[in-house]
Amino acid sequence: MLHVKDVSITFNEGTPDEKKALQRINLELKEGDFVTVIGSNGAGKSTLMNIISGNLVPDVGEVIIAEKNVTSLPEFKRSAYIGRVFQDPMAGTAPSMTIEENLAMAYSRIRKRNLKPGVTKLRKAEFKEHLKTLNLGLEDRLNAKVGLLSGGERQALSLLMATFTNPNILLLDEHTAALDPSRAALITKLTKDVVAEHGLTTLMVTHNMQQALDLGNRLIMMDKGQIILDIHGEKKQNLTIEDLLKEFQRIRGEQFESDRAVLG
Repeated sequence: MLHVKDVSITFNEGTPDEKKALQRINLELKEGDFVTVIGSNGAGKSTLMNIISGNLVPDVGEVIIAEKNVTSLPEFKRSAYIGRVFQDPMAGTAPSMTIEENLAMAYSRIRKRNLKPGVTKLRKAEFKEHLKTLNLGLEDRLNAKVGLLSGGERQALSLLMATFTNPNILLLDEHTAALDPSRAALITKLTKDVVAEHGLTTLMVTHNMQQALDLGNRLIMMDKGQIILDIHGEKKQNLTIEDLLKEFQRIRGEQFESDRAVLG
C-alpha cells in the first residue's frame, strides 16, 4: 500500500546549517499495517510524514501509494490517497465553518467537484451517523462553528474527516500530543477503533513510547534521519519501554535523550 524507496532530503545544503533530514529511507507498509514511529527530536519523523503527504519533495527517491508513483504529485492531488491528522487541533479543520461544512469538504476530497449543494438532507443524515461513533454529541451540533469546539472535540472531528472516505494511507502526526491526558486517551481509543473498523493502513508518529507499544502491529525507531529499528508481530507485543531504550543504546552506543518519549 505504501513504498518509500531510497528517499533522502537535506535542508540548507551547502551552508553551515546543513542537515541531512532523511538518509536513504526505505519503508514498505502492507495493506492494513498500523505502524507507530518513535524517535527523539530531529530524528526525521515529521519530515518523513511531509515527504509522504507531498508537503516536501525528496532530493532523491520515490513515494509509491497503492502501486502509483506519487513522487511528483503536489500535496493537494495526493489528498485523494491520504488522510492526515496533525498535532495542532486547529490545523485539520476550518474554524470559521460549521461541523457539517467541514465534513462536506472532507467528503468531496475524493469526488469530482460540481455546483451542487455540499450539504444535502441525505448527506446530513450520513454525517450524523458518522459523528455518533465519536460519542461526543457532535451529531446534534452540525451547525456549530468548529472554532468553538474544544481541542479534543476538534481532534476527534479531524480524525473522522481524515478517515471516513477510507484513504489508502492514514498519517497521524503526534495527533494526541497537544491534548490533556483524558482527551489524549479518548483520541487514542478512537484511533484504535477507527483503524480497526476500517482496516486502514496507518503510519503514526508519537513521542510517547508506551503509546507506540500499545498501538499497531509494527514499530519503527528513527534517529538522525535513519530507520534504526523495525519490530513487528509477537516481538513487538512483548516489548517494554526498557527494552526499547536498551535497543537504542545497543545500536547507537548512547542513551536515548528525550524524557518526553519515555514519560509520554
